[in-house]
Amino acid sequence: MKLSKKNLEQRLDHIYDAIVVGGGAGGLSAGIYLQRYRLSSLVVEKGRGRSFWMQDLRNYLGLPPDTPGRTLLQQGQQHYLSLDGDYLMGFVEEVRDEGDVFAVKIKVGKQESIYPVFRSRYLIAASGIIDYLPKLEEMQNVYDYAGYNLHVCLICDGYEMVDKKCGLFVNTESAINTAFVLNWFTPYITVFTQGLCEVGAEMRQKLQDHGFPLVETPIQKFLGHDHEMTGVELTDGSTVELETGLVAMGSHYYNEYLKELDLEWQGSNLVTDSMCRTSHPRIFAVGDLKVGINQVSVAVADGTLAATAIWREIRRASPPRRWEERLASPKS
Repeated sequence: MKLSKKNLEQRLDHIYDAIVVGGGAGGLSAGIYLQRYRLSSLVVEKGRGRSFWMQDLRNYLGLPPDTPGRTLLQQGQQHYLSLDGDYLMGFVEEVRDEGDVFAVKIKVGKQESIYPVFRSRYLIAASGIIDYLPKLEEMQNVYDYAGYNLHVCLICDGYEMVDKKCGLFVNTESAINTAFVLNWFTPYITVFTQGLCEVGAEMRQKLQDHGFPLVETPIQKFLGHDHEMTGVELTDGSTVELETGLVAMGSHYYNEYLKELDLEWQGSNLVTDSMCRTSHPRIFAVGDLKVGINQVSVAVADGTLAATAIWREIRRASPPRRWEERLASPKS
């Protein structure tokens, strides 16, 4: 059921088989499988994660290519709730390992917040990432195009940029190297540093050798209409015409609640085995938090793997179910 301030006390004494931190594609997939395995689970969703902002899921098998990411999430949430899973809008602030169970502290409500603690035997970290976008004085100008033809994922949307005039928006010199992968899809690349980083002589020469213009003047605003970005206006008043764009400015990883636990990391990503198990035997990581590629299809598969691994362990440790009536019947 959906939990809120009004009814969450009904679950405070319950020990879940698994708490899933994150209600994106990976978290909902894990929750659906956990419930179908007849386990008890709680999905905690902070709201508006990366897949929520996807305007079109153009590369997901079986879905029309104009399916919004939020539609996938809404249908997944409804499916999960139909299986009697618990779902709570909140922000996980802390996870403590108490031995046999995890204590998960959650902030519920932006105003007059409360901080309930739920417990579970297993934990699935599915809280994902959110991409950094260009910071302009009027951020609505960015949101008008982000997720439409201003992309954040080369793997997802490289196809959408084929042979188009593309702006690559970066905030570090190392991110400029994205241009030399993006050129598989289009050679018409202009790199915008937005005045946020220094570019050395070697990188300048490499860009020149590829014919990629470098623009270091900060951006005033994006130009376009009806969610279709057509270029940028710079702070000096000049404009650059574009047909599409790719933001390569890094991401924020929602992993702070895991930092006090003894886990193996590779940068900001968790190292996992083939079933998405971390270095802690009862903590799993799925989707963008684990080492791998950031794709909705991968996150969905990860959720399946993590839930299945948890079920196998619980099943093996549980007594077998027997047909008691037949066992009690006298033998003929």
